[in-house]
Parts: sequence; C-alpha cells; structure tokens
Amino acid sequence: MNRKKTCAFTGHREVEKGFDFDYLKECVQGIIDRGYDTFLCGMAMGFDLLAARAVIELKENNPHIKLIACVPCPDQEKNFPADEKQKYGEVAASCDEVRVLSDHYYKGCMYARDRYMVDNCEILFAYDRKHEGGTYYTITYALENNKKIFVI
Repeated sequence: MNRKKTCAFTGHREVEKGFDFDYLKECVQGIIDRGYDTFLCGMAMGFDLLAARAVIELKENNPHIKLIACVPCPDQEKNFPADEKQKYGEVAASCDEVRVLSDHYYKGCMYARDRYMVDNCEILFAYDRKHEGGTYYTITYALENNKKIFVI
C-alpha cells in the first residue's frame, strides 16, 4: 500500500435522509482521477459502508483501485441491526483485503482504528455534520498530522 495514493473514509453512523449517493460516487471518482488507488474503510454503519459501496461500484470502471476494510476488532458488526449486518457482510466480501487491527474489543479500539487509517493515508474523506464523536476525533487527528482533508 502506497500511503501517497491512499484515501481513508470517516463519517457519521447516521446519514441524513436524502443523502446523495451519486454525489458521493462523483467525489470518490474525483479522488481516483487525482491518482489515488487505495481506499481504507473503517466498516462502521452509515457513511463508512456507503463510501465502501461507492468504491465497489466504481471498481467496475476503475479495476485498478483497491478497498481495504480496517476492522477494529473481531465481530465489530455483532450489535448492528440486521440490515446493517447484511450490508457489512456484503461490503466485507467485496473488499480486496480485510485487516483486523485487534484480536479483541477494548475501550478505545475504534479510535485506534481511526488513527491507523489516518497514519496510512494521504487524504481523509469525511462526512461531518457535528463537532463531536469519532468523526470529529478522526478529522482533528488528521489535521494534527498534516493530512489533506476533503469534507462533505
């Protein structure tokens, strides 16, 4: 994985009604057009899984791109609602690689996953509607580490 050509996703678990998936795909295609070929997804409900789906759909016309699932711990999805578990399974099965970053859940493993993704990317693509929580933490960490950030 070439960090200089890698983009990581972060965003809220709750996505606004009417979220424009086509616009998301256009944004991701723009990142691909700028030379990025690897995408890191934290596999959380909401924006993470939507962004991963966008990459999966774009692979049809961009077969050189890769999607890597950065899973914070085994069974991340065990408390997801049934429909989100299904989405998680479909995305995980379509990833080029799944990296499980810890062998067990612990308080803070989600933040460790977020730092891992920022540490291994050049650009952070974020869906941010509020200045709190994991997305805000990840954006702040990326800013502190001089990463390029694209926010919708």
